Parts: sequence; C-alpha cells; structure tokens
Amino acid sequence: MNPVIELDGLSVRFGTRDILKNLHGSMSGRTIGLLGPNGAGKSTLINTLLGFYRPSKGTARVFGHDIRTATREIRRLTGYMPESDSFIAQTTAVKFVQMMAELSGLPAEAALERAHEALFYVGLGEARYRKLGTYSLGMKQLAKLAQAIVHGPKLLILDEPTNGLDPPARQRMIRLVREMRDSGDLHIVMCSHLLRDVEETCEEVLILKEGEKVHYANLEEERRANRRFVELEIFGGEDGLAQAVEDLGCECALTGAHRMKMVVPESFAIRDLYRLAAERNVQIRRLNFRRDSLEDIFLKAMEGANGRP
Repeated sequence: MNPVIELDGLSVRFGTRDILKNLHGSMSGRTIGLLGPNGAGKSTLINTLLGFYRPSKGTARVFGHDIRTATREIRRLTGYMPESDSFIAQTTAVKFVQMMAELSGLPAEAALERAHEALFYVGLGEARYRKLGTYSLGMKQLAKLAQAIVHGPKLLILDEPTNGLDPPARQRMIRLVREMRDSGDLHIVMCSHLLRDVEETCEEVLILKEGEKVHYANLEEERRANRRFVELEIFGGEDGLAQAVEDLGCECALTGAHRMKMVVPESFAIRDLYRLAAERNVQIRRLNFRRDSLEDIFLKAMEGANGRP
C-alpha cells in the first residue's frame, strides 16, 4: 500500500524552540489517529503538512507530494476540519460551504450543488438555509465537517471533531467518520485527546510527546500482540489454583488476600479456569477479564518516551 503521509526527518522550530524534532515514519492506514498530551506537536504537524508552517529541517510528503514544493496540490487533495470555529455568523450554512468549495477550486455552480450534497450528508439538510450564528455547537461541528468534504478530498484531517459535543452528537460524528472510513474513498487523520474516539474509528495510531514520535502502530496488530489479563477474587485454595493455571501456561501472581492476577495465552479458555476452581473446591467471587486498551498503549508510550514518565 502506498504511503499516505511520509515523514522524512521533519523538524519545525519557532524562534529558539524546537516544536517537532526529527520525525520519521510512513503512514498508510485508512484511518490514522494522532495522539499526544497538550504541547506534543499534533497541531503543528497538521499545519506543517498543510503548508502553514515551513520545516526547519527535513520534509514530509502527502500522497508523494513534497510539502516544501507542492503545497497547492496537497491542499487540493486535502479536506481540513479545524478545532477552532471560523464562521461568518450572518452567512447561511449553504453559502458558507459553497464559498469553501469555490476556494478549493470548484466552479460556482458545481460548488453550490456540492454544498447542498455535503450538508445533507452530515445531517444539516433541513437547516442549510439557517444562519451559522444560530447553530448549536453540534451543528457547527457538522458544518465544519461539511466544508471539509465538499470538494471530494482524498485526505480528510479532523482536529478534535467531537470536542464539546454531548453524547448523542458525539455518536453522530463518530458514525459519520466510520461511514467515510468504510466507503474506501478517502483516508482520514483524526487528532483527538479522547482515546475512545480514536479507538472506535482508527486503524493506526501515531503518538507524539514533546515533538518526538514515541509510538506508531497498527492498532489491530497491537491488540492481537498485547496480552490478556484475568483478575480474580477467590476463596480457598489460592496456592493450588495458582499452580494449576501455571501448569496450563499462564503467568500467575498473588496480589493480596484471596486475590490473583494472571496473564493468559490465547489458547487458554476462561471455562478452563472455572473447571480448575471447581476441581479444587475454590470459589470464584469476582472475575475481571480484559486486553490492553488504547489507553494502556498510550500510557506505555508516555512512560517509555525518552526513558521518563
């Protein structure tokens, strides 16, 4: 698969401060999550890819186009939904989206037609003639999404698309992102501080800390490689049960009175645990089973970055 974004020693400096530091990597997933704490360089990376900031060293490529020399082509291929609102309050949604489509290079008549289509797609068809200043926060987010997709981009960059949304509006936004992902027509980069949003929509994740890349992985492969954990609260026969599960290939540790924690292999079935407990007359009073989540992956990356938490 051809890379969507390639980072080739990309560095960005503001004055005497290094914001992005020698980023390397190739990203080719259909949906890529961009994560990191505040000040990690996420927004700087997005703005650099779009040509708003110039690299101090190195470069990057979007669909093979160098950000130093092909800014116009990259912007033609990219839709950008910014975190901050930049609306003209007295303008209707359809006029606003039409204007953004024309700025992206579409003729006026085609831009108007596509504006109607985009607003209907995101669920604002009935409100497309209302002034943007009367929109709720959720509607404004959807209007920003409409202007980002109106010209039919190959890459869609979403910067905090669910920021401030209530649960129903958040679910609507996540559903739209999934639909666009599954359509196969475009690639998506989602920048979010909400790990759940990234976990629900993205195939790959890039994690930044203090301007450096600390982790990049295919999430599905990462989940398959990560271990399965079982936490138990039991009564009676702890030592015997621990030895029995270890004989089946589990790692087991007693973590307190009547408490055990195990790392279990893929071949181990939870019903085997109940069978072993029954054979030894051990009561299982509580069982918690889980895999590593994106939160675990993120925290590991933060702890391992530069050898400091």
